[in-house]
Amino acid sequence: MTALLFGVLTLALVGPLPAALARAEWPLYVPRAAMVLWQSMALAAVLSAFSTGLAVAVHLLGTAPDGSLTFTPAAQLTRLGWFAWSACLLAFLATLVIGVRLVVTVAAIGVRTRTRRHRHRALIDLLDHAGLRRAAGSDIRILQTQAPMAYCLPGLRQRVVLSEGVVDRLTIDQLTAVIQHERAHLRARHDLVLEAFIALHAAFPRWVRSESALAAVRMLAEALADDQAVRVTGRTAVGRALLACADATAPRGAMAVGGPTTADRIRRLCFLPSAEAVRTLNLTAYTLAAALLIVPTLAVALPWLTELNRLLAP
Repeated sequence: MTALLFGVLTLALVGPLPAALARAEWPLYVPRAAMVLWQSMALAAVLSAFSTGLAVAVHLLGTAPDGSLTFTPAAQLTRLGWFAWSACLLAFLATLVIGVRLVVTVAAIGVRTRTRRHRHRALIDLLDHAGLRRAAGSDIRILQTQAPMAYCLPGLRQRVVLSEGVVDRLTIDQLTAVIQHERAHLRARHDLVLEAFIALHAAFPRWVRSESALAAVRMLAEALADDQAVRVTGRTAVGRALLACADATAPRGAMAVGGPTTADRIRRLCFLPSAEAVRTLNLTAYTLAAALLIVPTLAVALPWLTELNRLLAP
């Protein structure tokens, strides 16, 4: 029953629950709390998946006379029957596969992304217009092209990349808003948050995971960066900068200020809820995040701590 409950919880946390949260509009108005909720949901999904594997593994093990667990396939096969024993074995193997895929995906995405960024950073430094760079700031690179580009390259040597086409179409306040937006991404390391969700998305089978979860997390990262820019330049400057940079592009591994979410982000800036509504939404999101983390963790930890205490007792 424990394995079944954890299995159902895992499927819910990687499928219908993320899909429902991605369709909701309220997370956009409390992006920080909503991001915490998404991270808690992702971590709870991983904990629940491994909890399913641990609970199933218990059914595949036997108990020795001293109370310790032993691996006795023949005895457990006789006790459970072919169907139940095979189902437990398949569930345990599926958990192992998900765990291995998660580790491999995290490593592969990290290496691939950093290699791509390193090469792109070297190219950007080579093509940078030096005079404009000195005037704008040490972390800013401005390219001599009219193609609209405004994005950041995270990492140890961070870069904010702009094109002359974007600089020419923006006022000073709007340009400041774009730079603050990108620097907010760099300070908060939103790239690491997105990498974790990409890895989790790839680890679970396609028929289980929600396709909209990753897009929703990307949207929240952009909303957080917008809010930081608003604190410096105001909503009007940020909204007009987003509109002017709606067609801005970025290479893979970078985070652009424009893109397909621009219209929703501008609408968000125009219709902010009341302070009381924001407090209520924040409280709800943080409460749900705490519950998602605490319940699976305690469900996993308490049985194992009880068993460890029994084995260590004199």
